[in-house]
Amino acid sequence: SGTGVGFACKHAVLTFNFQQSAAMSTLLINEPKYAWLKELGLSEDNDGVYNGTWGGKGEVSLEMGKIYVEGVGEVQEYVDVCDYAVGLSRMIGGPVLPSERPGHALIEMWNPVGLVGIITAFNFPVAVYGWNNAIALICGNVCLWKGAPTTPLTSVAVTKIVAEVLEQNNLPGAICSMTCGGADIGTAMSKDERVDLVSFTGSTHVGKMVAMTVQERFGRNLLELGGNNAIIVFEDADLSLVVPSAVFASVGTAGQRCTTTRRLMLHESVHDVVVERVAKAYKQVRIGDPWDPSTLYGPLHTQQAVDQYLAAINQAKQQGGTVVCGGKVMDRPGNYVEPTIITGLPHDAPIVHTETFVPILYVLKFKTEEEAFAWNNEVKQGLSSSIFTKDMGRVFRWLGPKGSDCGIVNVNIPTSGAEIGGAFGGEKHTGGGRESGSDSWKQYMRRSTCTINYSKDLPLAQGIKFE
Repeated sequence: SGTGVGFACKHAVLTFNFQQSAAMSTLLINEPKYAWLKELGLSEDNDGVYNGTWGGKGEVSLEMGKIYVEGVGEVQEYVDVCDYAVGLSRMIGGPVLPSERPGHALIEMWNPVGLVGIITAFNFPVAVYGWNNAIALICGNVCLWKGAPTTPLTSVAVTKIVAEVLEQNNLPGAICSMTCGGADIGTAMSKDERVDLVSFTGSTHVGKMVAMTVQERFGRNLLELGGNNAIIVFEDADLSLVVPSAVFASVGTAGQRCTTTRRLMLHESVHDVVVERVAKAYKQVRIGDPWDPSTLYGPLHTQQAVDQYLAAINQAKQQGGTVVCGGKVMDRPGNYVEPTIITGLPHDAPIVHTETFVPILYVLKFKTEEEAFAWNNEVKQGLSSSIFTKDMGRVFRWLGPKGSDCGIVNVNIPTSGAEIGGAFGGEKHTGGGRESGSDSWKQYMRRSTCTINYSKDLPLAQGIKFE
């Protein structure tokens, strides 16, 4: 296993063994509460590899802890990007360019790259595949998906739906193949020359290794990596927009979005009032069972994430920070931690410059616009950024060459919640890739510049003449 593109893989039989207590003797799929899982084509034992037929075996997880409302929203986003892609399929193409040579036409042709390998992360186990899958398909490609090793049943369920749709339309289900597995499968996909484009969503550390492996064979990669995103609040900001924006963007998905707000930069004139109001709002966030539709904040993904949360808080305290809200692991089953606000750190403290994938918000106090813009750009990542202001001059400075260096540059809305119609992605250590809207489709195709001579003459370059 782990050879070639991973069509043959030792990871299969994904057993539904997500036990909430050691005493649980029956699998969740057999409980009435989870009967709907069978409607998705899942059973007690699930094969974990699909290339037109099912096979393979491996380990287990029901879901990643995301709240119910966000889970529904993610599925809707896949539906929406499919809708967008159908329209886009009638619009993609290259220009007809003016030729300087009489009797010649100059055109640009776009063709599919071939096989797109899609490696997705745990935090958006449906939507990120949807962005890639829908656009890759309308560009004429086939896909091989490796989801996160901790969300295999999501991958299996989605693939069953996609395969059924393809087959109902007289197309082979293998057009959208899938394999479960870990880093060994991802490495095999990165090394395999049959994978024309590797689209990777995940950490900057792993993304760098993927990029180097793919580049070694002169393959293509599309990277969607980390973010250390900032909201900047100026003295003229509408605080009724600021507070819900900061809360939503920092505690949504329990701080596990690449677009999560991790730095909240407040002008010194509004610092104290905003901290007070955001901290008050944090205390009102409904924490609970992700399956409860009223819950706004669920558990972290793994125990490792809990450990990273505690380590980051300790480092922040050592570097001069003060915990004004949260800061503790919650005394309840599951990987629950309190959403946390830390003030008093310098803008360039090492922990502030570290992307920790947990719900910790670092609040920084600034004096001038130049200072705030510089602080936004001084981190290694360049994904998402936002300012809150009514000053139109400042807005256009922010959008311009001396403003934010991020791929997503917002005004009076938070750093998260990007629309599918725009290109999604970031600069610097975020990887430079773009997915979903605008002209992101170009990354899934190869371009040819084509010259057609429809005359009876042959003008040669540089004025060369053959007698």
